[in-house]
Amino acid sequence: MQRNRYTSEFKEQAMSKARQRGAHTLESVANELNMSLGSLKGWLKASNYKVAEPETPASLPSDTAAQLWSPAQRLLALNESHAPQGAALHAWCREKGQLKQWREAFCSTSESNAHQAKAELRELKTKHEQLQRELRRKDRALAETAALLVLQKRFRTLLEDEDK
Repeated sequence: MQRNRYTSEFKEQAMSKARQRGAHTLESVANELNMSLGSLKGWLKASNYKVAEPETPASLPSDTAAQLWSPAQRLLALNESHAPQGAALHAWCREKGQLKQWREAFCSTSESNAHQAKAELRELKTKHEQLQRELRRKDRALAETAALLVLQKRFRTLLEDEDK
């Protein structure tokens, strides 16, 4: 069996046509394009799994002050400055910004977020336990009420039988 090689342009057009097929089936679209249904389904599945990655800056801006950089740009600056040592690092810092402050801010933020997340988890656990206790109490009350209603109904039927 011969394996077809499709260009990326053909793949994009085929997937676009498949997505905008209207009342047509994928099989009819594949037949119209003279290709296998499995290939088309595979391309669509693969394109659906692509996750948009957060946009990170390609390079550091030279037109804005380092104090105005976004967190992503600051992280990029930290990564860029990781390799240089000594005089090269000092020159980079003079040119670009305050790495030590950014590193401390980045680390302290993640530590405080972890502490906050633990506290929130603890609160949620206690609330969950309280709700579980309340649910068990209400279940027992409902079961007791149902039992009383059944007994009351039986008692009425016994009294009605005696009256006859």
